[in-house]
Amino acid sequence: MAENTDLSTRGEAIPLHVRRRRGGLRRLIRRILLIVLLVLLAPFLLLPLYRFVDPPITTVMALKRLGGAGIEKEWKALPDISPHLVRSVLMSEDARYCAHGGIDWVEFRKALEAADGGGRVRGASTITMQVVKNLFLTTSRSYLRKALEVPLAVYADVVLGKRRTMEIYLNIAEWGPGIYGAEAAAQHHFGTTAKRLNATQAARLAAVLPAPLARDPANPSRGVRNIASTIAARAARAGPYGDCVLD
Repeated sequence: MAENTDLSTRGEAIPLHVRRRRGGLRRLIRRILLIVLLVLLAPFLLLPLYRFVDPPITTVMALKRLGGAGIEKEWKALPDISPHLVRSVLMSEDARYCAHGGIDWVEFRKALEAADGGGRVRGASTITMQVVKNLFLTTSRSYLRKALEVPLAVYADVVLGKRRTMEIYLNIAEWGPGIYGAEAAAQHHFGTTAKRLNATQAARLAAVLPAPLARDPANPSRGVRNIASTIAARAARAGPYGDCVLD
């Protein structure tokens, strides 16, 4: 009888199968907590590695592949990507990229103030935030995702630097269903390479970034053409802006 029971703090006998069930539950909880901890730490361990090693896949790509979507991508180093595209993306996606430390706090506060009652945060995503989101998080809009993005973006800005962060972004951004990166986008939409994109093509690619599944840079709507024209004009006037990325 002593082998099959134990005493609780009240002196009551606890059956052996109950003790085993409790022990198994505790082990399961410990394993779940360990997995959660590893998931949270993984980006901080991988980002320094990604300064030298090209990320083979992102969380966003992996989730879409699990859903049956194809992936078309080809990595290109920054010198093999048109400066027109670099400037167009800077002007359209993150106007203060060279000045902030991963987070544009002015725009971020505006976005939080404008957030709707459902906890959805719109806008204010810097290029650095988009990089960590695509690499490690999801595309869902929520306070939780933003809370995870902020420390990761600050960390990424330090360990990757501006040039490498931009290089990664231009290689993992989605430019159509299953089209990832500047090289795949240039070939798919314009039949050219990322290095040979002209100013108009680059501006159109930048114009579709907010909605790559709904906008077509090769056959743009009037609205997309207008956005692209504005981006091209800003890129032409950028002058030395972007020196933190371009040589």
